[in-house]
Amino acid sequence: MSSEFDTEQSEAAARQRPLSPIDMLVPALIFVFCGIVTYLALHLDTAPPIVVGDAMQPRSFPMFLMALIALLNAVLVWQLTAGAYMPRVSQPPATWITMALMIVFYTLTTYIDLFVALIVVIFTMCLVWGERRVWLAGLVSLITPFSIFLLFDLVLRIRFPRGVLTNLYYG
Repeated sequence: MSSEFDTEQSEAAARQRPLSPIDMLVPALIFVFCGIVTYLALHLDTAPPIVVGDAMQPRSFPMFLMALIALLNAVLVWQLTAGAYMPRVSQPPATWITMALMIVFYTLTTYIDLFVALIVVIFTMCLVWGERRVWLAGLVSLITPFSIFLLFDLVLRIRFPRGVLTNLYYG
């Protein structure tokens, strides 16, 4: 005779599975990463008050970000040790293609141009994640890098590294 309580007991038993060392590998690596970045941030030179005024020192932001990541990682460790059930699901192909696109982005940025890389990767990601209108994916892949360029170059006055397209603009 099966009842709803049998189902709850089997789910509770599944949640109480023992942790393997591999379950703690990613959180441990995240803590190590946070420690290394914080150590490196502590060795950044302090900017003189005339430069930063009342703003944060350059080392403050990476240290704050690492503290936030470490805090979120501690929550993950707590969830793992408390027995919260997190099923292992396989990732859809779009996830793996996106990860491969990050390698393509790095390669194109390094050897050709940042904006060419943005156009190619944004266009491809739109199609991979299900956008059926190719014209819209193309429009997004052109407007986004153009907007980024305008914001950084004209508004913030930050020059981009030289590449195929930036050489055309900078001369």
